[in-house]
Parts: sequence; structure tokens; C-alpha cells
Amino acid sequence: MFTVFNQYPTFLVFLAVVFAMVVTMVLTPLWIKFLKSSHIGQQVRADGPESHLVKQGTPTMGGLMFIIGSAAAVLLLGWPDFAAGRFGGGFVLLFALVFGVIGYIDDYVKVKKHQNTGLTAPQKFLLQLAAAIVFTVLMRNHHYLTPDLYIPFVNVTLSLPWPVYMVFAAFVMVGTVNAVNLTDGVDGLATGVTIPVMLFYVAVSAWYGRSDLITAAAAMAGGLSAFLIYNFHPAKVFMGDTGSLFLGGAVCGLAFALDIPLVLILVGIIYILETLSDILQVGYFKLTHGKRIFRMAPLHHHLELGGWSEVKLFCVFSGVTLLACVLAFLGVMGR
Repeated sequence: MFTVFNQYPTFLVFLAVVFAMVVTMVLTPLWIKFLKSSHIGQQVRADGPESHLVKQGTPTMGGLMFIIGSAAAVLLLGWPDFAAGRFGGGFVLLFALVFGVIGYIDDYVKVKKHQNTGLTAPQKFLLQLAAAIVFTVLMRNHHYLTPDLYIPFVNVTLSLPWPVYMVFAAFVMVGTVNAVNLTDGVDGLATGVTIPVMLFYVAVSAWYGRSDLITAAAAMAGGLSAFLIYNFHPAKVFMGDTGSLFLGGAVCGLAFALDIPLVLILVGIIYILETLSDILQVGYFKLTHGKRIFRMAPLHHHLELGGWSEVKLFCVFSGVTLLACVLAFLGVMGR
């Protein structure tokens, strides 16, 4: 088995994708049925687009299913790497799971209170910051992380003092997780945008010979692909903060595990644009005492109110991410 996986990474990718897909496809309908019978549904924001009011009560916390599918694939197919002392994929999974737990707590509070707000912003920030610091220390202690900041395309590496790098890493991790969460506001959007990002990580992991990370990235791509069947417009289930925070952890965790965190600027271009639109909207609103730059923030809501359908948003945003991922791969090939 070791020989097959090491010599044929394509076979490993295929197994991880298929296994995670099958598990997610089998479990998701059962989970949707349970959520409906338990009356666990999404509480739609009163200040959101009017077209979203019909989504009230749609089952949420569906991200738990692709988390289970992905985790099962990593734990089952990643054992050759674990046995050989290569724990990179396991650390990334653990990091993402911690954020998934934070998201689950947030979702649970929302469901219990029957409102759209769960944990407070300071509570989420402190939990996320703690997770980021622990992950950075863990990766450093196991020699998966260096303070050398690789700059794609120019093939230049900047060596930073560890304290500076730690602050940088914590900022990027917490920011990325929340940016992915912010993108999850339209049917299938966060799912569709993150699939090409995971495929990018599969390609880079294979290029760098990181079989441990190939399994993790491929498993998440497979789980997300299966979940998209139920999450695409009109969505039968939402991933909730359980899923979106898990994905955010996986996206930044893989970037740091591969030691190419600056690549997030490209592969996460949609996440960044969504976040910037929200920051600009809030800042401008406060500075001008009520004026707005966008019809509504984040960006996907602005475009929705401008006439874009949810399907168009999904296709354009996913397509832009795919192109950015191809460009990013060209930028890191020379490392």
C-alpha cells in the first residue's frame, strides 16, 4: 500500500475524492431529514435581501456532513503517512476541525435562541486566535513551518523573526477563516469557490511531493463536491458556520502547511473582495453618517440587488477563483 500511494499519487487523489464524496452523499440526505424533523433551520437576517426571506427555516449545519466525509477519508487513507511520521495532513485536519467546533457552537446558540446571532464577536475572535496560535506552534515544533516568507512568481524568500511571523500567521489565519465565512451568503457560493482552491492544493502538494497534504486537500474537494448537490441553488441545506469556519481553517491551514501563505492573496481573491467590500461599507457608513458605497455588503449582496441571480454569482465567482488558482500554481512551481 505504501508503494502504491507513493508511486501513484493520482490513485491516492482518486480514492480520497471518491471516498469523501460517497460518505458525504450518503449522510447528507439523512442529516437533512433529521434537521427538518427537529425543526433546525436557518434564521434569515432581517436586514438582508428580501429574496432571501424564502430561505427561512432551510436546514443548516449541513457542513457537518462534508466534515465527516473529509475526516473519514483523511484518517483512513492517510495512515501510511501517519505511520511514516508525516502528520501534516493530520495537523491541517485537526486545525480545521477546531474551527468547525467553534462554528458548531455558534450555530447551536443561534438555533437554540431562534435568532441569527450566536457567539459574540469577541468570543469568536478569542477562540479563533487561540486556535491559530496553537496550530502555528504545533507546526513549528514539528518542523512543518519556517519563518521564511516565500513570494510567488519572483521566487524570493524573506526571513522573518519568529515573533513577527507568529503575529503575521495569526492575523492571516483568523482573517482567512472569517473571510470564507463571509462568503457563505448565497446558495452554493462558499462551496463552489472553495472546491478549486482545494484542487489547487492537491496540485501543489503533488508538485512538492507532499502525499500527506494531497490526501487532506483531495478529501475536502470530494466532500465539498458531494455537498454541492444539496447546497446548489435552490439549496436544500446550508453549511452553517460549522462548515464555513471549517473550510476557512482548511484553506489557510493548507497554505501554511505548504509554507506558501502569500498564495492566499490569489487563490482567496473572492474571499478578500467579499471582506474588503464589507469593511469599506461599514467604514464609509460611519464616516459619512449613513451613506453607503454598495447597495448592500458583502459584495455578493450588492450584485444580487443589481440583478445578478444566485446561479450567476456562483458561476462567476467560482470561475474567477479557478483562473486565480491556475495563475497561483504557475507562481509557486519554481519553489
